[in-house]
Amino acid sequence: MAEVTATLVKELRDKTGTGMMDCKKALIETGGDIEAASDWLRKKGLATAAKKAGRVAAEGLVGVCVDGNRGAVVEVNAETDFVARNDTFRDFVRTMSKMVLQHGDDVEALNALQYPGTGRTVAEELTHMIATIGENMKLRRAAVLSVEKGVLASYVHNAQGPGLGKIAVLVGLETAGNAGQLERLGRELAMHVAATNPQAISRDELGPEALERERSILTDQARASGKPEAIIEKMVEGRLSKYYEEVCLLDQTFVIEGDSKVEKVLEAAAEDAGAPVGMGGFVRFALGEGIEKKDEDFAAEVAKAVG
Repeated sequence: MAEVTATLVKELRDKTGTGMMDCKKALIETGGDIEAASDWLRKKGLATAAKKAGRVAAEGLVGVCVDGNRGAVVEVNAETDFVARNDTFRDFVRTMSKMVLQHGDDVEALNALQYPGTGRTVAEELTHMIATIGENMKLRRAAVLSVEKGVLASYVHNAQGPGLGKIAVLVGLETAGNAGQLERLGRELAMHVAATNPQAISRDELGPEALERERSILTDQARASGKPEAIIEKMVEGRLSKYYEEVCLLDQTFVIEGDSKVEKVLEAAAEDAGAPVGMGGFVRFALGEGIEKKDEDFAAEVAKAVG
């Protein structure tokens, strides 16, 4: 029996692309025989899953789970929309949203947790699914939102089933008043966030660097018009107001009504709740946002396959 050395493990990893710990286990199981260990990994589906790991996964589902005043959102990616309709994949996303609610949003820590009813970790369960379904998959990100007193509302756009869809939003409304009066407003605000994609609750949350960068861009654009400096300053301030309306939730026009600003809507809601109502936070996950997708010519792919 050959000694399972770090060099041997690295050689198997280079050959199969499989993780170090799986390579070590394979070598132990096969007495240090590289070829036998490679076959062992293939039989387990691990080598196949490793080869798929480098492929772009920008489809999949986002899942949301709410329990009282706490909620969680998770994004799990796959390579094609077809997998998003797979019951096993959907169950995995639902389970992960519940695990995020219970354990927090650290993806690395989540991957190390035991996946319910399998004897495998979350990462191992993903590898098992990759080998079974045949596509690369990834637990991409997660978030938790809670309010001390008030309402935690959710909304799922392009729903693919209970708590599953393409866009998931959580909105927290803080109040010491009657929270029951705010449930409808909370859901409507979650729908608003899904539609408008604000970057911050208020202007204060934007941060000086982001504001200065936007001011610099607007100033350069205004100067290109050839107007005097005094006019340019007024132009910039006017355009900044439009910028705030685009990125700050409280400055946005409430899409449900199409008239009042969100800030005024919250002020009006205070009368129904019997106490001031404030934004306790929001989370918005849109499937695949920020992932560079590969442009594919489907017709060319078919022609290539036929040829």
